[in-house]
Amino acid sequence: MNGAKSLVETLLKSGVDACFANPGTSEMHFVAALDQSVGMRCVLGLQENVVTGMADGYYRMAGKPAATLLHCGPGLANGLANLHNARRAKSGIVNIVGDQATYHRPLDAPLTADTDSLAHTVSAWVRTSTHAAHVGRDAADAVQAASTLPGQIATLILPSDTSWDEGGIVADALMVPAAPVIDPFAVQNAARVLRTQMNVLILLAGRAVLGQSQSLAWRVAQATGATLMADYVTGHMQRGRGRLQLERVPYNTDLAVQALSRFEHIILVNAKPPVGFFAYPGKPGKQYPEHAQLHVLARDDQDGEAALRALVDELNAPSAVIPDPGTRPDAVTGAPTPEGLAQTLAAVMPDNAIVSDESVSYGRGFYKNTHAAPPHDWLHLVGGAIGAGLPMATGAAVGSGGQRRVINLQADGSAMYSLQALWTQARERLPVTTVLLNNRKYSILIGEYKAVGATPGPIAMSMLDLGNPNLEWVKLANGMGVEAARATTLQQCADLMKQSFRQGGPFLIELMI
Repeated sequence: MNGAKSLVETLLKSGVDACFANPGTSEMHFVAALDQSVGMRCVLGLQENVVTGMADGYYRMAGKPAATLLHCGPGLANGLANLHNARRAKSGIVNIVGDQATYHRPLDAPLTADTDSLAHTVSAWVRTSTHAAHVGRDAADAVQAASTLPGQIATLILPSDTSWDEGGIVADALMVPAAPVIDPFAVQNAARVLRTQMNVLILLAGRAVLGQSQSLAWRVAQATGATLMADYVTGHMQRGRGRLQLERVPYNTDLAVQALSRFEHIILVNAKPPVGFFAYPGKPGKQYPEHAQLHVLARDDQDGEAALRALVDELNAPSAVIPDPGTRPDAVTGAPTPEGLAQTLAAVMPDNAIVSDESVSYGRGFYKNTHAAPPHDWLHLVGGAIGAGLPMATGAAVGSGGQRRVINLQADGSAMYSLQALWTQARERLPVTTVLLNNRKYSILIGEYKAVGATPGPIAMSMLDLGNPNLEWVKLANGMGVEAARATTLQQCADLMKQSFRQGGPFLIELMI
């Protein structure tokens, strides 16, 4: 058995049964090994940033890591943006990067790179396998690291000779370490603050916004009068009827400062203290008041649900029913608006849908108009590196077994970073509906000009213009094998969404906004 065969078999034995790949010469023995093993689903992406984005979306829905397969240092470099997003989303990924043979590295061949240093920028765990006999062991270690709460990127660098050399040994799966226990003093302190103080915010993120965590948080809020909010950089939210009507801390610094200004105490549950995405002249970096006291109930590597359950017990908080969000809205007609699109989405989305949101500035207010939608999962771009939406939607569809409709709310400029994901959707016949928000410009940057105090002229504005020439998204989608149509009204968009939901494969709606 060669090293590559031991790698694939160890991954399968460790529960990793999906591989998102864009292979090259150094990875051919790994690719060959996939033919010799049963149980690994292999999904081809046409660019490495598509591959890494798919692995991110997969983890968010499957709750376990997939493997990636990238070609040497330059392939890793291509995939770094969505690995950055995955790291910020706390997604576990076994990131396998091929490399030059160990004896070929000193020759400084053209593809030789400092792969190890590149990997460290996004990875919690990095290792280079140096012998075929070590590959299986290293793979088991990588899966363990990727699976450790809250989810981490584990990069295994695989020189080509360790793949083709004989002597590979399949390793047993390793136990995933338990999350660090919740500090009872942290629980007691949070309870004390909630009992004795006014103007308390409980800020939720990570696993504290999923599953039973929501009902536990609601019990605490009802028993104490505290306010609940979600961190803006929350990668995965469960929403819709029967779930909390949580709003996130606003993206805009002025709005965030205003929203948080009244709080004197902030209890963090898998969340970090809220700060702006960027610095702006004359504005604070921290979005919460300077006088506010921060209290950590659970770090991001701890179990937020367990922390909230302990807090409920400490407070002896009674059961409380999550409020009904009201009547499901009707679809809107007429010209597209952010509010109208959100309401229309809530009106037509199927039960148990998944929303992959890279709507950027257009979709910041979607939450308040979608609380009464059927139960669904909402995935956010949390790392700020655009080009995540299409691959994240693709990976989410794979991670949910192709059994749930994924709705990708996608800005046009961001889509151009990773439009190759449409080809993978077509190839895999994935149930993804992309609503392509086409305003033919980088709209977010027009707002950012004002926020930073710069004054754009004609040359500057031309750098934000995507309309010369126009991007023809129906043609682009068709060229990738995806059926598509254009909508200029919300009625047309609603009709096309409903049509796409009845189909098995992908569909793109170019919504002119």
